[in-house]
Amino acid sequence: MSIINNAGSNVGQAVALSTNNGEYTQHGRNQFFSYCNIYGIVDFIFGDAAIVIQNSYIGVRLQSGDQTVVTADGRFVFSSNTAIVIHNCSISPTPELQGNPNVKTYLGRLWKKFSRMVIMQSYLDAFIDPQGWLKFDSSSDLASLYYAEYDNSGNGSFTGGRVNWPGYHILNNLDDLQNFTVEKFISGSEWLPKSGVPFIPGLIR
Repeated sequence: MSIINNAGSNVGQAVALSTNNGEYTQHGRNQFFSYCNIYGIVDFIFGDAAIVIQNSYIGVRLQSGDQTVVTADGRFVFSSNTAIVIHNCSISPTPELQGNPNVKTYLGRLWKKFSRMVIMQSYLDAFIDPQGWLKFDSSSDLASLYYAEYDNSGNGSFTGGRVNWPGYHILNNLDDLQNFTVEKFISGSEWLPKSGVPFIPGLIR
């Protein structure tokens, strides 16, 4: 399945995959996407649900401005077990963006106060800005967010130049990581087998 926002390069924020939980409650609806192609420009994976994207290609398109952003998570209650988790995916530029090195690309920006985003065991192409992450605006709370990376590959995965925000983490504790797997985070082993959709329940060893 392909999910594409093709509204044009001069529209600013352009959502492709909206992952709202439906009722804006404290417990987001579990969502899973696998073997998808997702294309967009700014905040194109967006919402406040408990979502895992796995085994997919995420293509970042050219923006007429000077920056593109892959995700904007809207977790606004600390107790809400929601996040955007990207696992075993590839994040790369489309050809027109690849030819424009002056456009900076970020993995995500904090749409709401408790924004939570995890990228693990994925390929990040070299076009990702070394800082990795972006404020939403000048009032962004850099301590209440939770952004994390684990065991990614590619020239965009180096974490030496990443933001030094209190809420940013380079994960290496397996207990912390298990909390964001398909099996633990969205209880995928309970309901995904009925759908016939292939999935990886835990981390890739």
